Amino acid sequence: MAAAAAGKGSVKLLGLSASPYVNRVQIALNLKSIEYEYLQETFGTKSELLLKSNPVYKKMPVMIHDDKPISESLIIVQYIDDQWSSSGPTILPTDPYDRAIARFWAAYVDDKVFPSLIECSMAAKDGKTAILERMKGGFSLLEEAFVKSSKGNSVYFGGENIGYLDIALGSLLGWVKAWEKMADFKLLEESNTPNLVLWAQSFLSHEAVKGLIPETDEIVGFAIKLAAMAKSQPSN
Repeated sequence: MAAAAAGKGSVKLLGLSASPYVNRVQIALNLKSIEYEYLQETFGTKSELLLKSNPVYKKMPVMIHDDKPISESLIIVQYIDDQWSSSGPTILPTDPYDRAIARFWAAYVDDKVFPSLIECSMAAKDGKTAILERMKGGFSLLEEAFVKSSKGNSVYFGGENIGYLDIALGSLLGWVKAWEKMADFKLLEESNTPNLVLWAQSFLSHEAVKGLIPETDEIVGFAIKLAAMAKSQPSN
C-alpha cells in the first residue's frame, strides 16, 4: 500500500472482500495513495465495532478516519475526494454539471443495476426473462452515458483517469462476471455495449483496481451463500 498523505491521520476500513461497495472505498483510497488498515468482517455476523460505527444501517462499508466513522460507499468516496483533495487525481468532476450527471448515473447503478443482479440470481427460472431484458436495457443506457461522458475519446467515464462513476459501476464488474457465469447470459458484449467492454478491460487493469475485485468463482460462492441466507430468513 502506498504511503499515506501527510497529516491526514489514521484510516481504518471495515468490510468484506466480496462486497462491491467495500471495493469502491478501497479503489478510492488507492487512487489517493492513502494507507489504511483493512478490518475484514465475518460473513453472516456483525462485529461490535461495525454496530458501534454504523448504528443506523448496521452494514458495511464503514471507514473510520481518526476515530470518526463514515458510512455508505459513495458518501465515503466523496469524503475521500474532499479530505485528500491535494493527493492523487480528482475523483468527482470539477464542473458542476458533469458532477451532477456522474452522481445521477451512480445513483442509477445503485438503484437499478446491482439490485437487478441480486434479484435475477435469486429468481426462479421462469421469472428471469423479464429481469434479463430489463438488465440488458440498463446496460445499453450506461453505454450511451459512457459515450456522452467520455465525449467519444476518453478511456474512462471520468476522462483519462478513473473517476466517480467509474468507481460506482466498475466495482460491480466482478459481480457482473459471476452473474454471467451463473445465468449463462452476457450483459457486456461487443454487439450491444462495445465501449463498455473496452472500458471494463481498462478499469480492471488499472493499478488502483488490480487485486481488489474478487475472482468470479469466489463471488459465485458468495452469491450462493447470500441466496441461502435469504431463503432461511422467516417471511413476514
